[in-house]
Amino acid sequence: MLADLALPATLTARAGALTVRRATPTDLPALMALLADDPISAARGDRADTADAATYEAALRSVLDAPLNDLLVVDDATGALVGTLQLTVIPGMARRGATRLLVEAVRVASSRRSGGIGSAVMQWVVHVAAPATGTSLVQLTSDAARVDAHRFYTRLGFADSHIGFKRTVGS
Repeated sequence: MLADLALPATLTARAGALTVRRATPTDLPALMALLADDPISAARGDRADTADAATYEAALRSVLDAPLNDLLVVDDATGALVGTLQLTVIPGMARRGATRLLVEAVRVASSRRSGGIGSAVMQWVVHVAAPATGTSLVQLTSDAARVDAHRFYTRLGFADSHIGFKRTVGS
């Protein structure tokens, strides 16, 4: 399903031309830096420490090897990696067998926010990726502390419709 996405894709944002493509292992240092650039991720232990590279590489390979998952990156016109997101297709029984496209781990480099990058990417997800994967619903979760992100998603037409729960295994 995700293999059906026509990638790379070219998008336009206020910040300029963008390319959405599948992540590769060579993107690992930039992905680690992007995760560490986010205060909430950093508080959870994401840091751009080369000592963690093997762990992140294994995670990246796991995502890329799973046929219903994909990790995408966003490059600007200079080729700099400025964003990322993970897509997961979830077949389901609810909603008369609806298949969902889950969007996770959306990040835009802090120095590049407010340039329309996130909007361009999320519009591409809704209008291109979802139809290409045969999904009828795009859903995402967002940490309760991400108040700005909640306004962003609402502005893009996402409904604040559910309350999510999680539990760390082993506690």
